[in-house]
Amino acid sequence: MYIHEERIRVCYADTDQMGYVYYGNYARYYEIGRVESLRSLGFSYKKLEDSGVMLPVYEHSSRYHQPAKYDDLLTVKVLIKTMPTVRILFSYEIYNEEGTLLNTGETTLVFIDKHSNKITKAPADLVQKLRPYLQ
Repeated sequence: MYIHEERIRVCYADTDQMGYVYYGNYARYYEIGRVESLRSLGFSYKKLEDSGVMLPVYEHSSRYHQPAKYDDLLTVKVLIKTMPTVRILFSYEIYNEEGTLLNTGETTLVFIDKHSNKITKAPADLVQKLRPYLQ
């Protein structure tokens, strides 16, 4: 399993009138964690797109256990548990500074050839970078 942790400070604009993180912002936190997890492997979303492969979200789920609040320093834990094929599944756990689990979720993304708009296999270099963690 590949695990990456990213820290994000909750800014005022992320919260609702109660000072809680607005539910739609968790998807953005997932995206930040996801992009940085791939970057930490030496794999860039930008290079992927420049090579002609897009990676749109196919499915998204989220469960809210406790609210995140304004000025919390969150840890977004990103887990890749299975080798990508034409899809890649990311799991997420979001914790506050006290280590309380606030949110869990998953996103499934698909690899799409930019020119044909057809599903394609995961790039070989991404598979190679994940192989040591997923054997």
